[in-house]
Amino acid sequence: MHRWFLVTASLIGALSVALGAFAAHGLRQIVPADIVATFETGVRYQFYHAFALLAVAILYEKYPGSLLQWAGNFFQIGIILFSGSLYVLTALKATDTVGVSKIGILTPFGGLFFIAGWITMVIAFIKKGPVNE
Repeated sequence: MHRWFLVTASLIGALSVALGAFAAHGLRQIVPADIVATFETGVRYQFYHAFALLAVAILYEKYPGSLLQWAGNFFQIGIILFSGSLYVLTALKATDTVGVSKIGILTPFGGLFFIAGWITMVIAFIKKGPVNE
């Protein structure tokens, strides 16, 4: 499982850089600054949690078990819901699509998954000391 998290974290990190570059260079020409800021928030949290997923993958060797797997899964779900909803919200606002407020309901759920991932990591570390202790 930790190898999959390494691969996924690497891909999510690369995507974060690409999306950040798009926000800085292309998106600014299409939409107002407040919408760019929303998009950049999604990129920032995606990048943070790419590193969190990378940490889960690396720490899995010292703290093996389902709790770190859950933490990694929570981070991935959080990225999809939190960052993904902000990207969709940006696209809908950029195209003046009606009904944009409904997608925003997913963002706080993504945040809850991020929190759940961090708390699950804490529990994993408290519950089980390192294998080489």
